[in-house]
Amino acid sequence: MSLQQGSYASRLVRSAIGLVLPIHCIGCGEEGEFLCSSCAATLPRMKAPYCTICSDPGVTGACLACREQTRFSTDHLSGIRSPYLMEGLVREGVHAFKYRNYKVAAPRFAQLLSEYLVKNPLPGDVLVPVPLHRKKLRERGYNQALLLARKLSKHIDVTVEERLLVRTRNSPSQARAADGAQRTANTAGAFACSGNVDGMACILIDDVCTTGSTLGACATALMESGAGSVWALTLARERLHSQDIGQ
Repeated sequence: MSLQQGSYASRLVRSAIGLVLPIHCIGCGEEGEFLCSSCAATLPRMKAPYCTICSDPGVTGACLACREQTRFSTDHLSGIRSPYLMEGLVREGVHAFKYRNYKVAAPRFAQLLSEYLVKNPLPGDVLVPVPLHRKKLRERGYNQALLLARKLSKHIDVTVEERLLVRTRNSPSQARAADGAQRTANTAGAFACSGNVDGMACILIDDVCTTGSTLGACATALMESGAGSVWALTLARERLHSQDIGQ
């Protein structure tokens, strides 16, 4: 059996197990749902101050990177918003969703995003999930950003454009990038817009924002194709520990 066939078989087994076994809360272990209401209430929320553009926690006004536009063009990406910090139970849940086939997390995470949007609305005619390269999609078996966008769409009645953005280059994993400068280089020119977005207000959807480089590259592809505006919404935001403008 080839490596690719083995990976596919493993995904089938995990999916089958997920259909049979009961769902337990990742926080308290209670049976019934991926994240119970009590545990959801304890998630680490994003609180002011944070960068008015990229939402980097602990920053008043616009951070140096956004002022200098070293991670992405603020002419292309209007801003990034996230209801939670990528810490504690949020980190555990996102990693399970993203890397361990816990697709059952999508409805709960989408509900939390929709609740955030009620209090913090963003201009949006269309939801645009951040795409995976086809090679990575084959390896993982699903795009977590697409699952989030589909579920969120049902809550807020905004259409999902699943194929609007295409990842044209299989860049190295951003999770393994040494620093912000490398992340920016990884994503520069890595996306293309394959549809009509003339004048549309687009909301990019992803699970996590670390530096914003990926979201910025997506926004550039959309704006250069005629989008009216691009905001980004992610479930969680990493706390950057450096004010280096390359971050």
